[in-house]
Amino acid sequence: MLDALEVTGRARTHVVQHEAPPRFAAHPDTLAAFLRLRAAAAADGIDLRPVSSFRGHKMQLRIWNLKFSGRATLYDIDGRPRDRSGFDEETIVRCILNWSALPGGSRHQWGSEIDVVDANAMPPGYEPKLLPEEVRPGGLFEPLHRWLDGRIGEFGFFRPYAREQGGMYPEPWHLSHAPVSLRAIEDLSLPLLEELTASTAILGKETTLRLLPEIWERHILNIVPPPADCR
Repeated sequence: MLDALEVTGRARTHVVQHEAPPRFAAHPDTLAAFLRLRAAAAADGIDLRPVSSFRGHKMQLRIWNLKFSGRATLYDIDGRPRDRSGFDEETIVRCILNWSALPGGSRHQWGSEIDVVDANAMPPGYEPKLLPEEVRPGGLFEPLHRWLDGRIGEFGFFRPYAREQGGMYPEPWHLSHAPVSLRAIEDLSLPLLEELTASTAILGKETTLRLLPEIWERHILNIVPPPADCR
């Protein structure tokens, strides 16, 4: 069970830091499961690396405000930069939510989510983009995802954004540890998000609060559920 501060990313008392390379933070159960998944990948020549794991509320808020203000790029479903000229606030909020979660409503705050790449597939100096070009046929990480397709369930992981269904765009690199995330979502609520958003220095606050019931249904609850055998 996560308390109100933990489930919204304002505390990190529910996660532990893994200091040995690769360095990342996660819920203790998720960390242990991921290290087992990583060992299985290594046996097949894959260096499974976390690009993003636990991400607190402050970082999620920074990402949101950079995108809302135009200092960070908005992408379409194919990973192409959007021309945002003429966008009103509601359109900007909806575009942000296609790829980035509402601060307080991000699954990365629970310590159960890890975005992954294969370090062995990257040329020297390569910086992962976490965009569709890397995972589509012929992409740098396509072989990684073919491997993950058959193995993540053994370790309790699934892809909550495996396909587009009216909320977040597909993110095959985003792995969720079902035993932790299925409990965490029960600790989050729409009233908690309303209270937090109202008290936060989030850009587009009035518009976001107006859209919050829709955000709750389409972008937080609306996931591809895990198969029964990985719960």
